[in-house]
Amino acid sequence: MKRIGIIGVGEIGRAIVMGLRHGGGTSPEVFLSPRGARTAAELSERYEGVQVCADNQEVVDRSELVVIAVRRQDRHEALAGLKVDDDKIVIHVMAGVATDDLRQTLATGAPVVRAIPLPAIRERRSVTVTHPSHPEVNSLFEELGGALPVADEAAFNVFSALTGTLTAHYTYLATLTSWAAGQGIASDDADRYVRSLFQGVGRALSDETRSLHQLAADHETPGGNNERIRTTWFDPANAEALKKALDGLLDDLK
Repeated sequence: MKRIGIIGVGEIGRAIVMGLRHGGGTSPEVFLSPRGARTAAELSERYEGVQVCADNQEVVDRSELVVIAVRRQDRHEALAGLKVDDDKIVIHVMAGVATDDLRQTLATGAPVVRAIPLPAIRERRSVTVTHPSHPEVNSLFEELGGALPVADEAAFNVFSALTGTLTAHYTYLATLTSWAAGQGIASDDADRYVRSLFQGVGRALSDETRSLHQLAADHETPGGNNERIRTTWFDPANAEALKKALDGLLDDLK
């Protein structure tokens, strides 16, 4: 695509722009809505070919592909009266908003594709789930780290629920750091060590020849420290509680 518009320039909008400009080379023109004005202005000043438009309609009119990245609860206000011609392509990243719902809001016959881009696309290091599969959309996200088209919205919602675990992971790490500080370790030292520990684990995830269960086993000695924490803290009841929380989130996303 030669012209991409983004309505709602928050964390994901910023990540898309940065990903498109990552590594240099030929990049599409990007048109940003004034929604998220500070971030939009920052990006337009930083990158050539990135412009802030007067309003959302101008973003649509100047773009071939439009990314809608506003908060779910703000969508009706942000999109009210917007005219989207049928020759456009629309990507929306609003969790819990069905394709038919958005199509009705926009009153358009344009292709509408749901996507779950994550902040790591800024470095082209994250796979983006999409539905339905669309060649132009898949091509965009392949450039940003990889595309994973799924068969239906039911499957899409499962992947959407999985993204709801990210901040729980960060809070888990923060809890480890807090515990170490409570044992007399300097907070900065505990923070530095926990980050280093799990960055190493994260790099191991790139080895797709080993299943996640195998990776866990490879990091564990029978009767050792890792096995002890896994079996005493992350026990079957704990695992079941996590699955129940995900079930509840999935119900809300349907």
